[in-house]
Amino acid sequence: MIDFLWKKDVRQFVHKKIIHSSESMGDEMAHYLYVLQSLSLNLLEPRMKTSMDPYNPEQREFLQTLRQSAFESESEPPASHLNTERRRSLCSKEFKKLGFTNYSNPSLDLCHTPPGLLALDNMVYFSNRWPNAYSRFVLENSSREDKHECPFARSSVRLTLILCESLRIGEPPSETGQNFHPLFFAQDNCFAELFCICIQLLNKTWKEMRATQEDFDKVMQVVREQIIRTLTSNPTSLELFRTKVYSLNYSEILKLRQTERMHQEEILAAPVLTLREKLKPELLELIKQQRLNRLCEGTLFRKISSRRRQDKLWYCRLSPNYKVLHYGDVDDGTENPPIESLQEKIPVADIKALLIGKDCPHMREKGAGKQNKDVLELAFTITYDLEECCLNFIAPTRYEFCLWTDGLNVLMGREMISERTRSDLDILLSMEIKLRLLDLESIPIPDAPPTIPKPPSNFNFCYDFSHIEQ
Repeated sequence: MIDFLWKKDVRQFVHKKIIHSSESMGDEMAHYLYVLQSLSLNLLEPRMKTSMDPYNPEQREFLQTLRQSAFESESEPPASHLNTERRRSLCSKEFKKLGFTNYSNPSLDLCHTPPGLLALDNMVYFSNRWPNAYSRFVLENSSREDKHECPFARSSVRLTLILCESLRIGEPPSETGQNFHPLFFAQDNCFAELFCICIQLLNKTWKEMRATQEDFDKVMQVVREQIIRTLTSNPTSLELFRTKVYSLNYSEILKLRQTERMHQEEILAAPVLTLREKLKPELLELIKQQRLNRLCEGTLFRKISSRRRQDKLWYCRLSPNYKVLHYGDVDDGTENPPIESLQEKIPVADIKALLIGKDCPHMREKGAGKQNKDVLELAFTITYDLEECCLNFIAPTRYEFCLWTDGLNVLMGREMISERTRSDLDILLSMEIKLRLLDLESIPIPDAPPTIPKPPSNFNFCYDFSHIEQ
């Protein structure tokens, strides 16, 4: 079994000194931990993409170990003491109880990649690391009716595939990714330990759903949802993961699905869609103001030379009246220089265009072809004046890139087009609509307004107040 981290002391240092540090973690450190996690998990890729060789004695021995751990005891004669025909028949029967589909030749169940041999590794690890839980799982299900038993081997193969897909094993790390799972730095052999928790969860969910063999895919969908929802909450240890995922039982999954479905139906109702369109202009103005305020606060940028040396710092900020961009070089360690110390100025009225990515002049210069995707996604340029002068930027983060390009578009009277604007607008719309629909909770929203009734034939029922006024 491949260990998750190549050095135990490195893993422990990351877990204790960085993840559980009292200081808040920056975006750069989060990206480093994400890359470390991705590369470490990708060490499992060769096993995931290798199918079982039925003629490999070591792999065949692993299969026999699984069978013997579950069924052979001291009170019973081992299969090796029986004649060939009886031994083959007994082994086939026991592999069937283990949940192999091809019980006469179980190696065929492990020929598909992914998950390949990684599924076998997980099963063997579970049987060795937690022998009592392994025996209980197998014997408990082998004593049920055939249609109600939870097949251990088949479930293990599918569960390993679910874990590989959920953790993106085999995919290269993104150059801007920051989402890592703290629990993977909490313990050695964390992937195999995670499998041990999830295979027991699968058996628990199978019983809660009173599933049969025909419900296998349905059960696996529920287990996938339990795992993904729990991982999304970023538990910091395997014990915390176990507690959370076990509390997320089948009935809770049904409640969450129903709530999300009702919420989706509310969002897509015609009156709600109309309300969203009416709220958009007001909320977009709120986002525009936030972007301009951020530009007024300013941002510290780095100058990247052709040799990719980040040796110079400069600061840029918008004047409080939104009419002038002030910028200038600053010393290292400067956080928020006063606007008077920034000597260079660009009147906002002189800005002609905003360029991003490959269209920027500093990305088209010599050696730009070697620029990595990460830098290209952070680059933007403003052109100004009649001579088409330009000011080149490389934002420190994607978040700052979105704020600055949005703010510059607002100053030029254009629409904000960044993904951050779409995300902020969706969040604000969702919050505002929920607040406005609080009084309508549990009341179905009709697709069309109610019809106005016809006026009455006469108005004799109206009371005459004229005599009171006199």
